[in-house]
Amino acid sequence: MKKQKFIKENFGISDGVLNLVDLAEKNLKEQFKRIEEIAEINQLRVMKAFADNKVSDSHFVATTGYGYDDLGRDTLDKVYAQIFEAEDALVRHNFISGTHTISTALYAVLRPGDILVSITGKPYDTLEEVIGISGEEGNGSLKDFGVNYMEIPLKGNGSPDLEEIKFTLTHANVKAVTIQRSKGYGWRPTYSSKEIGELIKFVKDISPETICIVDNCYGEFVETEEPTKYGADLIAGSLIKNPGGGLAPTGGYIAGKRRYVELCAYRLTSVGIGKECGASLGFNRQLYQGLFMAPHIVSQAIKSAVLCASVFENLGFDVDPKPDEIRHDIIQSIKFGDPDKVIAFCQGIQKGAPVDSFVTPEPWDMPGYQDQVIMAAGAFVQGASIELSADAPIKPPYIAYMQGGLTYESAKLGIMVAAEKMMRL
Repeated sequence: MKKQKFIKENFGISDGVLNLVDLAEKNLKEQFKRIEEIAEINQLRVMKAFADNKVSDSHFVATTGYGYDDLGRDTLDKVYAQIFEAEDALVRHNFISGTHTISTALYAVLRPGDILVSITGKPYDTLEEVIGISGEEGNGSLKDFGVNYMEIPLKGNGSPDLEEIKFTLTHANVKAVTIQRSKGYGWRPTYSSKEIGELIKFVKDISPETICIVDNCYGEFVETEEPTKYGADLIAGSLIKNPGGGLAPTGGYIAGKRRYVELCAYRLTSVGIGKECGASLGFNRQLYQGLFMAPHIVSQAIKSAVLCASVFENLGFDVDPKPDEIRHDIIQSIKFGDPDKVIAFCQGIQKGAPVDSFVTPEPWDMPGYQDQVIMAAGAFVQGASIELSADAPIKPPYIAYMQGGLTYESAKLGIMVAAEKMMRL
């Protein structure tokens, strides 16, 4: 075939890898069809929210200074709230990352003496210093401000320990619980919105006043519903992941109950000002357009993850999720069991990236992480996880996490280059 000839001549991909990918694509037709159907429903949800809120060119006008009466900013909040079936939303370019966005939600609702409980095990690494699990005293963690923290480990199969959760909620006045939708640097299932809803109902039946906060990173638009539909008081995520559609240059969002979103806005700006101020500085157009593109871009990332699962499972590695599993986030985990193979995989993904393909990533001491981390990220937006990337902490059992892909075709190339590099070890 002309395509295979071009790939072999220009990227050095062997017949073995080309055949492996070709076989995977043939076996994944039904899975791809399912992903595309979800994308179409989500695209229609976005279209309806844009139409219902009368999005127009006037919403893209830049504001400066205090940003009073920024119609585009305020309408974008309403659009997000409608799509996420929430009472209110806070969408701002001022959020620098998912960690910053989630931190804002935690600081917004917690007060000295309150108890915070993570009911899905260890939180994502970069939240450890925010909570006060690690890091120096006096840096301003929740622990420094008198917030008590408890953590309920997951059961062996990766599911929440309901008995321990019930015991904790019964014997302590828990102000808030956190639920991490995606696996982070773990080896456990990603939870569906419905599963999260069942967990929230379990919590609320025992302790109705406990605030349920969901780290929704990597999960947006993977399903046709979000955790807010199922009772989440707050969800938070990053715009350089799924909902930014590869076009948002920075930012994050919080959605949920109106009162809690208001408290988040007070935390982001200041008490008494909240959502009323904050110039959009011309970012609105990219945030709107990125949201419009998000359902399609997310579907490209999911198809890429499914292909990666199939290829590397056929190469003999343990993968999670499996190629034919229903997906709840865009992340694909591959357990290599060998640091050299993890590094080779990430370096292969880097060579298949559109930006910095000539760079060779190496493990390094990354801020916020306890172990050295290797990251492959040839992205147009620095650190954008919706673009093809792969990262791994250099620690047993040496698992790499691949996510993203603005287009399936470009991500497919990265996967082929990584497979080729692996086969040559």
